[in-house]
Amino acid sequence: MWHPDMPDEFKNAIVTGDARELAERIPDESVDLIFTDPPYPREFLSLYGWLAETAARILRPGGSLFALAGGYWLMDVLDLVRPHLNYHWMCCLYHPTVTHSLRMWPKRLDNYWKPILWFTKGEYHGPFLADGINTSVPDKAFHKWGQQERWAFSFLERLPIDWITFDPMVGGGTVPAVCKMLGRNYIAFEIDPDTAQRARERVQNTQPPLFVLEPEQMELQL
Repeated sequence: MWHPDMPDEFKNAIVTGDARELAERIPDESVDLIFTDPPYPREFLSLYGWLAETAARILRPGGSLFALAGGYWLMDVLDLVRPHLNYHWMCCLYHPTVTHSLRMWPKRLDNYWKPILWFTKGEYHGPFLADGINTSVPDKAFHKWGQQERWAFSFLERLPIDWITFDPMVGGGTVPAVCKMLGRNYIAFEIDPDTAQRARERVQNTQPPLFVLEPEQMELQL
């Protein structure tokens, strides 16, 4: 359920602006899940620290943060997040297609997977989730750093349907598109106006479910 103080313009919308400013308007303990894919280069590492601090404020007790991360600065990301949230698990987004590996020259390796870091605010009591997702080519149709819808779908389809999902760096709109497919409420921010508009058009063209299960029905399926 929406918090009574949640701004109406945030509800099931992609809002253009800097998430670090917009998120100040999200009420405390009003979001169940943060699901996002921040930029990986070193100059953006501070975003993980901001994300963790914000998550500690806006997540409801037992809520989760799932954040993709690059393996190169993984230890730095963990150091930034763990002062604010509990480390829960590391999941794997696996890209087995050889032609789309990322060659890491300083490490002398070809990279075929990305960590999905799972942190919680307090103890997690939700359903069981799988810690590995096998995908093929990342979907760059809507953003140069885009992922396939399956990476979000694999988690969101198993989580309670009444959970509110927040993506502060929405990019091409994968997370809100999957939320719409599943009939779930979301909040999404994107700093670049052109990218935000493409994401809105994508979500507008996404087919919603024919019917949406009530929370009580969802519990019977788990």
